[in-house]
Amino acid sequence: MYIDLGLFAKAEYLALFKAPFRLRRWSYILFFTALYWLMWIIVAIGRGLDHIFFSSFKRQPVREPVFIVAPPRTGSTLTQKLMSLDEERFVYNALYQTVFPAITFQRCFDGLIWVDRKIGRPLNRIVHWAEKKWFGGWDEMHKLRFNQPEEDDGFFVYTFLTEAIFLLFLHIDELWEAGFQDALPLAKRRKVMAFYRSCLQRRLFVSGRDKTILSKATQSSGAVESLLETFPDAKFITIVRDPCESVASHVSVFWPVWEAHSPELKKDGPEARAYAHLAVRWFEHLFVFREKVGPSQYYCIDYRELTRDPKATLEKVYRHFGWEMSEAFRNQLLLANRRQLEFESSHKYSLEEFGLTREGIRSELSELFRHYKLNGHADEHFAPQSSGDLSRQATEAPPPYMHEAEEDEEKTAAGNGRGYFHPMKALNGHQQSESDVAVTCAERDDAARGLARTADLPAEKK
Repeated sequence: MYIDLGLFAKAEYLALFKAPFRLRRWSYILFFTALYWLMWIIVAIGRGLDHIFFSSFKRQPVREPVFIVAPPRTGSTLTQKLMSLDEERFVYNALYQTVFPAITFQRCFDGLIWVDRKIGRPLNRIVHWAEKKWFGGWDEMHKLRFNQPEEDDGFFVYTFLTEAIFLLFLHIDELWEAGFQDALPLAKRRKVMAFYRSCLQRRLFVSGRDKTILSKATQSSGAVESLLETFPDAKFITIVRDPCESVASHVSVFWPVWEAHSPELKKDGPEARAYAHLAVRWFEHLFVFREKVGPSQYYCIDYRELTRDPKATLEKVYRHFGWEMSEAFRNQLLLANRRQLEFESSHKYSLEEFGLTREGIRSELSELFRHYKLNGHADEHFAPQSSGDLSRQATEAPPPYMHEAEEDEEKTAAGNGRGYFHPMKALNGHQQSESDVAVTCAERDDAARGLARTADLPAEKK
C-alpha cells in the first residue's frame, strides 16, 4: 500500500515548526497523525488479507471506467448521483468503501448488515445517529452518508496525495503535489495509480465483475493525464461552470474547518487565495486536457444545462457514448429530476469575502472564458448547445439523497510531469458585479491551445 512518506513528513514539519505555535492547531495535527496511522495500519492489514483469501481479485479487469472529473462545486456530485441510479450498468463507491478499501472488510460489513437485519436493525439506527452527529453540519455544502455515492478521494487519503490534506495543512504552495498529481515524478505517479487501480479492482470484484466502474473525484482535475495513462480506454465526463462562481464556493467548503483549528486566520488571507489558486489551475489543466484525449472518450457538460434539466443532460451524455438507457433508469431519472428542480440551498458565499475578485480569475483563465463564451449573464441568452458541441464537436422513487447533494449543483435555475508546478499569481483585481455567468460550451476548436503551456516553478522551488 503506497504512501508518500516524504510529503507526509514535510507537511507535519511545516505545520508544527514553520507556523506560529497554536495549541489548538497542534492538538488537531497530533490527533490527526495518530488516527491517520491507526487507520493506515488497519487498512493495510485488510488489504494484505485480500491477497490471502481473495487473491483472484488481481485478475479483475477494469474495463472502460467512467471518470467524472471537474473542479469542486461544478455539478460533479449531482452528475454522479444521477448516473449511479443506473445500477444495471455502473458500480460506484460509497463513502464507507473508500474508507475501508479492502475486500476483507467489505465481506465483514456484509455479514454485519445481514445480522443487523435479523435483529431489528439496531446497528442501522446507531449509524444514522452517527452520520447526523459527525456529518450533519456539512449537509448544506456536501452531504456525507456512509452508504451513498461518494468521491474516490478517500482512497487517495492513504497515499497522502489528496487535496483533503489542505483541510489541516495550510502550506498549499509547498505541498502542491498533493492536489496536483500530474506534477509528480513519473515513478510516483505510477505508484499512486497502481494503488488506485487495485482499489477499483477490489470494488468490481465484490459488487460487479461485469459492470463499469463509475468514479467521481474532484481532485483528479489535477491527475487526468495520470488516469488516461493508467486507463487508456477510460471515458471522461467533465463539467464547465463559471470559475468565478465555483472557486468561491470551493474555498467556502474548507473555511469552517480552517476556522475550527486556526481561528486566527482571516477569510481573505493568503491561505484562501492559495487554495483558490489551486482550483484555478485545475480549470486550466482540464482545459488543456481536452486536446489530449480522443473525442469518443470525452464529454463536457454545461453546468447551466445540468441544473436546468438534469435528465436531458444525462440523455445527451448517454447518446454521445453510445449507451442505452433502460426503462427502469429512465423512470428513476425522471423522478430524481423532479426532486432536483424543487431543491434550493441557503448556503451563501462571495469572492470578495475570501480576498478574490472576478476580474482576477478572468485574467487567469482568459482563454477558457473566451473558448466557452462566458458572457457574464447567467439568466440571459442561454441556449444549450447540441451534444456534439459539448463533446468537442417513473415507478419507484429515487434514493432520498438525490435532492440533498452539493449546494451549488441543486439550485433550480459546471504540460506533464513536473512542469505543472505553478507560479503564484495574484487573483485580485478590480471588483466587478456578482452576476452569474452562463456557460455555453462551444464546439471544440483544434487550434485552441492558448493555455497549453508549461507553468514555471514557484519562486521557492526555482
